Amino acid sequence: MRKLLSIFLIISLNLFCGRITAQVKKDSIAANTKKVADSSAKKTAKKFDPRKATRRSAILPGWGQIYNKKYWKLPLVYAGLGITAGIFIDNVKTYKLLRLAYIYKIDTIAANDALIDERFKNLSAGALRSYRNSFRQNVDYSVLFFIVFWGLNVVDATVDGHLKEFDVNDNLSLQLKQGYSPMANTTGIG
Repeated sequence: MRKLLSIFLIISLNLFCGRITAQVKKDSIAANTKKVADSSAKKTAKKFDPRKATRRSAILPGWGQIYNKKYWKLPLVYAGLGITAGIFIDNVKTYKLLRLAYIYKIDTIAANDALIDERFKNLSAGALRSYRNSFRQNVDYSVLFFIVFWGLNVVDATVDGHLKEFDVNDNLSLQLKQGYSPMANTTGIG
């Protein structure tokens, strides 16, 4: 009897454990299938982040436009920044030439007058000083415009990033309704 009972226990434990392991295997297979389905859904429905476009555009001009897939804006961004950078370089060169011309003009050594650039030889010391100060101001303005164009690049990438997922389908509508606002004690359109 004891032998029979022990055989019965062994068989029932094996059956019970077999069911448990089979159920665990089914559950783990279902869980793995769900994980695979969730990860593939995440890959297909990738969430767009406008902050990423902002950061990228702040680091490197045009990178945010590339992230937004607005490649046609790249020439505009680089044209604006390139023109302001070119104007800055030209203003700095002219400022340095005018500064040297002014220094050579006001010193007492006559041989230094030959070192003055051809464009500025016929100008007086007062005119050279005035032009020098004017070009110094232009250098400052060109730096300011460069920074403004860089900022516009960042703003464009940010706004474009926020509007990328904006709903513009045909089902959009506008409904105007007359209403009363008890808080303001007025009527209006909402």
